[in-house]
Amino acid sequence: MNIDDYKFAGKKAIVRVDFNVPLDENGNITDDTRIRGALPTLKKILADGGSLIIMSHMGKPKGKVNPKFSLAQIKDAVANALGTDVKFAPDCANAAEAAASLKPGEVLLLENLRFYPEEEGKPVGIDKADPAYEAAKKEMKERQKEFAKTLASYADVYVNDAFGTAHRKHASTAVIADYFDKEDKMLGYLMEKEVKAVDNILSDIKRPFTAIMGGSKVSTKIGIIENLMDKVDNLILCGGMTYTFAKAMGGNVGDSICETDKLDLALDIMKKAKEKGVNLVLGTDCIAGNAFSNDADTQICSVKEIPEGWEGMDAGPESRKLFAAAITPAKTILWNGPAGVFEFDNFTGGSRAIADAIVEATNNGAFSLVGGGDSVACVNKFGLADQVSYVSTGGGALLEAIEGKILPGVAAVK
Repeated sequence: MNIDDYKFAGKKAIVRVDFNVPLDENGNITDDTRIRGALPTLKKILADGGSLIIMSHMGKPKGKVNPKFSLAQIKDAVANALGTDVKFAPDCANAAEAAASLKPGEVLLLENLRFYPEEEGKPVGIDKADPAYEAAKKEMKERQKEFAKTLASYADVYVNDAFGTAHRKHASTAVIADYFDKEDKMLGYLMEKEVKAVDNILSDIKRPFTAIMGGSKVSTKIGIIENLMDKVDNLILCGGMTYTFAKAMGGNVGDSICETDKLDLALDIMKKAKEKGVNLVLGTDCIAGNAFSNDADTQICSVKEIPEGWEGMDAGPESRKLFAAAITPAKTILWNGPAGVFEFDNFTGGSRAIADAIVEATNNGAFSLVGGGDSVACVNKFGLADQVSYVSTGGGALLEAIEGKILPGVAAVK
């Protein structure tokens, strides 16, 4: 079913959103991109005369109630964004009464879905090597179905608008769809836009294609790096990954973040890039700090010659030039992950240089897709979100879609 064609009047709609927004130590939202992204879908339902049940996860509470991850903290922000009162259900699995009493135009926000292990559907407190694991897994799958059935019972129609979790086969993102007829389940506006943006990157590649992968660990990005090798002309690897590569090449990286058990993997990536004719761009210099702090003393040094007691915190001036040279002429650009500790204002320069080069390329006709929480926070921090082609709300989902994997959250509805 298409959301535009559906008449929500008099219906209760349960909508899976991704309101896993970053909070500061006082519980204030530091970046509300994900809430704003879901507004067209939520407002369409209310404007039609439907009532709205919003469900989301926050953080990784691992199946236990943890006030630090309570969605109660964002209730007022959601109400302000929607321009209407929002009721709150403190237990997502016991909200039948609150849902039943909703009148058209009213909104109910459910507490964090991941306070229940059934949401993710993984056995808790048992090791995969344990002989009893398979039985526990089977039992949890049954419990997951019951949990999804409970959530489904609150509403007449299901809308999935949570691209950020579309790669997970969770109760609220995929299993719940089984309890609705095909004309009563659909993707929200945000999901449709996201799926289209990925299609743009994958099926309509205009060359040169430059991908920028940042972040701290090579290990978490290996699948996407290997898949991109078959698609891109230039691959920039930056952020904390830089120092694993520098060490693999025999460098000294001081106290920098480094996966010492992934040095062979780093060398293998370099070898594959060469074999496939991909221009692999790695940082050559960095801004090093003598503490993990915005106020640390700094020096510019080669990524292979970082003194003991110092750590690489951002890409250096030469690295920034290399990055820009690979980005500016590109016609298709994908950016996931910053070039440094951009949360600290004194270490935003590398990420800013990437963002500026992407904006320049976009102005020259490139299609640029920025995705993943930290990259999105970067372009928002720099005030450049409206100067790139598309800002994706999904991190892992975006990467898996680009890896060519089927997203359970999309498949369950389609």
